[in-house]
Amino acid sequence: MNFQISDSELEGGAQLVELGGEVDLYTAPQLKERLAAAIDAGKTTLVVDLTKVTFIDSTTLGVLVAAIKRVRPDGGGVGVVCTEPSITRVFEITGLDQMIPIRASTDDALAALAASQSD
Repeated sequence: MNFQISDSELEGGAQLVELGGEVDLYTAPQLKERLAAAIDAGKTTLVVDLTKVTFIDSTTLGVLVAAIKRVRPDGGGVGVVCTEPSITRVFEITGLDQMIPIRASTDDALAALAASQSD
């Protein structure tokens, strides 16, 4: 199976989840578990790094939307790091690029989340 996942805490208490390979119906539950564990531990700012991802499907998008719904009531948000045009295009086609800041670096994603949370 071509899938990797790891997570770490960023400065300021945000949680970074880094993915690689294909994130689909079979692997998205692992992403869901990692995000849920972070949220259950009190994290409200989450950054999902997709720079090493080669494919996502609608299941992945559903996991991200569910995470947003869980953290937004507490003033949190979910950002995505992605530079692959075919992956960012999926967000654009679905309109989720309006809901989820998609940036080229972790720092840029954190800055976009901070700006949206202060609005």
